[in-house]
Amino acid sequence: MDNKIAIIGAGNLGLSLVKGLVESKKYIPSQFNLSRRRIEKLQNMQDDGFNIFNDNSKAIENSEIIIIGVLPQKINEILSEIKPNLKSDQLIISLVSGVEINDIIKTIGDKTPIVRAMPNTAISIRESMTCITTTSKWEKYINTTKNIFNLVGETAVINEEKMTSATALCACGIAFFLRSIRAASQGGNEIDFHSSEALKMAAQTAKGAAALLLKNNSHPEDEIDKVTSPKGCTIAGLNEMEHNGFSSAFIKGIKVSSEKAKNLYE
Repeated sequence: MDNKIAIIGAGNLGLSLVKGLVESKKYIPSQFNLSRRRIEKLQNMQDDGFNIFNDNSKAIENSEIIIIGVLPQKINEILSEIKPNLKSDQLIISLVSGVEINDIIKTIGDKTPIVRAMPNTAISIRESMTCITTTSKWEKYINTTKNIFNLVGETAVINEEKMTSATALCACGIAFFLRSIRAASQGGNEIDFHSSEALKMAAQTAKGAAALLLKNNSHPEDEIDKVTSPKGCTIAGLNEMEHNGFSSAFIKGIKVSSEKAKNLYE
């Protein structure tokens, strides 16, 4: 099959994935078949050497791996369309929130193996956190899937019942952390910095905070303790945020997103 990967529903997430994979130097544009109804939106990708389609069945014909990145409301239509062309030696990787493996089996049967993956848009710069799952029947395809997503960030294999939680924490989480950086930059703007300066400072500070935890394998409170002195400005700021519900609001937002993710397919 010439080691091709089809991306069905080549929108923001799908295109972020292929850009990250090409950036890894392990893939080249010609290995990707990108499919989208409005094919004109893929014209710049064709100019870069990618194969583009607005017919999903044709996009999967010579593909070893089929990655589906459509909205939950569209997946049954897509699966019904490609079902006649599916082969048992292909692998489907679903990026669709809230759609379980058994939901996919109901439409296409169980001849073609299925794995679910939940990445985030940091895939485009190879910094995604991707959660992966499948059934016991198709466990041997986990490594194939990890090999792809390890090229564009970190991966974790989890039980399928936790995938909606992974959606909230990792996929939606990108937006949550971006909003917190935006808030920090607005705070910087309030106290003396131009907005562009404040945004750069806030983003780099957030990057450094995350890197500390990952490199030191430490707990956030351990790192917080290192910068909070008695009667100091750091603890004063932290306490003010907590009095106004910072942690509580963040936690509630993740919980609400998780509940919403459960019902997207329905």
